[in-house]
Amino acid sequence: MLNLPLLKAICEAPGVSGFERRIRDLVLREVRPLADEVSVDNMGNVIAVMKGKQPKRVMVAAHMDEIGFIVNHIDEKGFLRFLPLGGFDPKTLTAQRVIVHGRRDLIGVLGCKPIHIMKPEERKQVVPLNEYFVDLGLPRSEVEKLVAVGDPITREREMIEIGHCVTSKSLDNRISVFILLETMRKLKEQELPYDLYATFTVQEEVGLRGAMGSVGHIDPDFGFGLDVTIAYDVPGSSAHESVTNLGEGAAIKVLDGSVISDYRMVNYLKEVAAKENIKTQLELLPAGGTDTAALQRYGQKGAIAGAISIPLRNMHQSTEMAHQQDVANCIDLLSAGIAQLGSYDWDFARPHGQGPHPDAGSAPGEFDWM
Repeated sequence: MLNLPLLKAICEAPGVSGFERRIRDLVLREVRPLADEVSVDNMGNVIAVMKGKQPKRVMVAAHMDEIGFIVNHIDEKGFLRFLPLGGFDPKTLTAQRVIVHGRRDLIGVLGCKPIHIMKPEERKQVVPLNEYFVDLGLPRSEVEKLVAVGDPITREREMIEIGHCVTSKSLDNRISVFILLETMRKLKEQELPYDLYATFTVQEEVGLRGAMGSVGHIDPDFGFGLDVTIAYDVPGSSAHESVTNLGEGAAIKVLDGSVISDYRMVNYLKEVAAKENIKTQLELLPAGGTDTAALQRYGQKGAIAGAISIPLRNMHQSTEMAHQQDVANCIDLLSAGIAQLGSYDWDFARPHGQGPHPDAGSAPGEFDWM
C-alpha cells in the first residue's frame, strides 16, 4: 500500500521553479532519517547520500519544482498579470483557482474574456496565456499591501484518490519525489554496492538547471532519471501515439527529445524487471526532456544513464492522474535496480545487432538488447 498521506503532502506543497523552499523543507524532514549525509547545494538541490561498499557513485534525480507563474504586473483595479514558470496547456486554465504567495498566501481565480462577449472566431480559438489574469477579489489598494511583482503563483488543487489512481496538481514531478523517498526507505536496511546520491533537484521545468549543477559536483558513474511521461491512452488516441499506458507498469525510458538512454541501462532494467517479476513497459517519447539528459552529459566523464518514468495523464494541466500500481512498480524497479548494480557486467554487455562478445561463448551476459 502506498503512503498516500505523504504523497498528498508532497503534491500539495508549493514550490514553482526557483521558489522551492517549502517543498525542500518537507523533503529535508523526510530524508534526514534515511541518509548517511544530507546537504543542500548553492542552487537549492537536496543531496542525500547512502553509503555503499565501493566508491562508485549512483545518482538518482527527481525534481522538486512544479510549473506555475510569477507576478509581473498589478493593474489599476488590482488584477494580476503573470508570466509562466514552465510549460502550460492554456486551454485548461479558465476559472481555475490559484494561490498567490505574497506576504501571505492568497487564493485567486484565473480569469479571461467571457465567452458570451467573444466574437464568433474567438470562440473557436484557445485563449492565449497572456490574456489570462488573476482575480483576488480585492481592490488595488489592498492587493499592493500583500502582493508584489516577482511573487510566485501555484495551482490550488488537492490530491484525491479516483478509482485505482490518484489525481492532483503537480504529480509532475512530486510523484517522483515520493518514489525516491520510498525507495530510500526500502533500501535503508540493505547493503548497497555503490554510494547512492539521491538528489531532489530544482528548476527542471525551466531547463534542467538544478540537475546540471548537481551532476557537475557529484560526477556519477551511473545515473537514473525519475520523472513522469505521457500516457495518451484515452479516447481519440492511436496506439502509436500513446507513449505509455496507465496501469501497465513502470516505464523504462528508451529515448525522449533530450536523451537516448544508454542501451546497457535499458537492458539492465529490463532484466531486473524480469528477474523480480516487476511489470514494465518501454517509453519512447518524441519530444520533451528530463533530468536524465543532465545525468548523462554533465559529469566530468559522463555516466551510464537511463530513466524510470511514471505514466501520467493530463500532463501540465490543472490536474494530473497516475495509477497507484504503476507507482508501486516504479519503487520496486528503482530499488532493485540500485541494489543489483554491482552484479552486472557492464563491460561485457553489447547491443542487439552487434553479435556476441568475442569471448562470450554461452556465458551469461550475451543479451538481446532491444
